[in-house]
Amino acid sequence: MAAEYMHIGIPVTNLKEGMTYNEDMKLWMSNPDDYDFKIEYLKFEAGTPFPEIIHKNPHVAYKVDDAEPYMAKAQQIIFGPAEIGPDVRIAFIILDDTIIELYEDKNWKK
Repeated sequence: MAAEYMHIGIPVTNLKEGMTYNEDMKLWMSNPDDYDFKIEYLKFEAGTPFPEIIHKNPHVAYKVDDAEPYMAKAQQIIFGPAEIGPDVRIAFIILDDTIIELYEDKNWKK
């Protein structure tokens, strides 16, 4: 199991400069690399597949080589896993009362 910090996700109600729209996920997002502290701002639109708990609470994201062991330890799986590209999927879990995004990239090795 390998994990690497990616960003903190913060839901917002107003668009921030530089946000891009993801039609499939029905949300606006910023690029965490644009911020010194790796912040990803998220603005959810009607019809997004993400549950309301993610709309209203921050999360911490980690790149992982295998999400399964983390999901097995989770108190709750709140979204996913969902494929978002070749060999890439995401899941949101609650672990230790914290929302964690698991960004699983099967081609990534720490």
